[in-house]
Amino acid sequence: MRSKLLGLLAGAALLAPPALAHHSFAAEFDANAPIELTGTVTKVAWANPHTFFYLDVTNPDGQVENWALEMGSPNGLMRRGWTRDSMKIGDVVTVAGSRAKDGSFKGNARSVTLTGGKRLFAGSSQENDETN
Repeated sequence: MRSKLLGLLAGAALLAPPALAHHSFAAEFDANAPIELTGTVTKVAWANPHTFFYLDVTNPDGQVENWALEMGSPNGLMRRGWTRDSMKIGDVVTVAGSRAKDGSFKGNARSVTLTGGKRLFAGSSQENDETN
């Protein structure tokens, strides 16, 4: 019995680090710093707990900035109508969301307007978001 209990505790300890690594929206993003970006998709990474995509955006000075945009989990996105083919490298998309608190080129996406005009919600972790 004792060995079973130790095994359960060891298993729980192994599962705890990923749960602790997950963050709240407010820890990383600023709801009062909205962003709307249009650019070219350079990478899409479907992974738990968040899907990320990367966008080359030309700023007003003509310089290209590579933005990392966080969305919901793959499962949550699929329930919102996403497929792994919804957004491909080279597509030009527009994203609305919130910027990272540290001012880096990182954001939490609320919605993405795809090439062709289809708008999909991005499973944002922002609380009290009606588009969520």
